[in-house]
Amino acid sequence: MPNIALLGCGTWGSALAQGLAENGYPVHAWHHKRDVVAKMNASRKHPRLDTFSFHDDIHFDPDLNHIVDDTEYIICAVPSHAVREIMSELKEDISDKAIVVNVSKGVENGTLYTMSEVIAQAANHDPEYIVSLYGPSHAEEVIGGQPTTLVSASVSHASAKNVQSLFSSDILRVYTNHDIRGVELGGSLKNVIAIAAGICDGIGFGDNTKAALMTRGLTEITRLGEAMGADSSTFFGLSGIGDLIATCLSQHSRNRFVGEEIGRGKSLEKILEEMDMVAEGVKTTQSVYDLAEKYQVEMPISSGVFQVLFNDKDPKKVVSALMTRDLRHEQISS
Repeated sequence: MPNIALLGCGTWGSALAQGLAENGYPVHAWHHKRDVVAKMNASRKHPRLDTFSFHDDIHFDPDLNHIVDDTEYIICAVPSHAVREIMSELKEDISDKAIVVNVSKGVENGTLYTMSEVIAQAANHDPEYIVSLYGPSHAEEVIGGQPTTLVSASVSHASAKNVQSLFSSDILRVYTNHDIRGVELGGSLKNVIAIAAGICDGIGFGDNTKAALMTRGLTEITRLGEAMGADSSTFFGLSGIGDLIATCLSQHSRNRFVGEEIGRGKSLEKILEEMDMVAEGVKTTQSVYDLAEKYQVEMPISSGVFQVLFNDKDPKKVVSALMTRDLRHEQISS
């Protein structure tokens, strides 16, 4: 029986831990707030999932370094901006052969690294033992037993297969993919497009606008991915168009919610202040803007989101500017 550690007891990390426990694997879970750990341990309830009760085989431990001792699988489910700090702290504690399963989505500000690259550098861990598990998946639906598909991506086919086997169940179907960069970019950049979709909702635009935005947003993601060496076909899979659809349309999407509130006139500062969960797309928007500059890739929708979030541009004017750009032939990729 493998030893499994969960870093971060947010909704998605907890849903995955629950699935593993139901598969017969005990999970040792860590959260950065000791008082939250104590409450969850006592009540077996998650503070943001009303109908959820933790499986008896999920055990909580507030000691970060202790939780990865002799662990064969480490699920990294902390917010993307915390991945470097956490993995750096665990650098001396993680076994060389432990498989780190990254489920955090984002591109690090400054370095412009994907999360697997951050983990490899911060923990000095072999990329052969790093897997990113992405796909269209809301925790609320997974814990409700609704069928969900994910993709296990790694440069190592063996590691990807191990994670596929570990998580697969009668409600979770896991595919494998060797294009970890494409999978991570698709699963991270879609959050920026989801903010744009939310802005359209907040303004009051309809299905026509959102369909156009999602379609052209996928083109932008693919264009940048190709420039960064990813396989273009990856973006037409689960972590590309699949995750894009789920995040742009769902009531559970934090990033779509942020955009919707902005479209209604609320400031980004106020929105983030009132949220008790992390919308990864906000920080990723800065990174995508920088990546577009670095690789000289045209990304008008992502750039528009950047202007709205960080330069206080009027959302309606940004949409109008997108609609009046020079007319051209439809092009799916670069």
